[in-house]
Amino acid sequence: QVQLVESGGGLVQAGGSLRLSCAASGNIFSRKAVGWYRQAPEKQRQLVAIIFNGGSTNYADPVKGRFTISRDDAKNTVWLQMNSLKPEDTAVYYCNAVFGNTPLYHWGQGAQVTVSS
Repeated sequence: QVQLVESGGGLVQAGGSLRLSCAASGNIFSRKAVGWYRQAPEKQRQLVAIIFNGGSTNYADPVKGRFTISRDDAKNTVWLQMNSLKPEDTAVYYCNAVFGNTPLYHWGQGAQVTVSS
């Protein structure tokens, strides 16, 4: 069974940085787009960053210029570097392989990111 394990979350002051990691069981990211999503309390889960098979990336407007997504398929790992964090970035962050607009696998437990003002 495919497992996605997010790590690297924590509590940080506004303006700080965190680097999230997403490790997959098996070679499930190969030749697929992979996205980072976040879900704030009482809000829907939203895609914030995606990296495609060729390495091109796309970001949601609220995180452009601050977040960077990267991948290493040999390690079955995707990262999200988050800089200049804001309180509105507070959420649980999840990763998943993506086809079209559809996440492909069961969600992992997520990584809690809390940004204090």
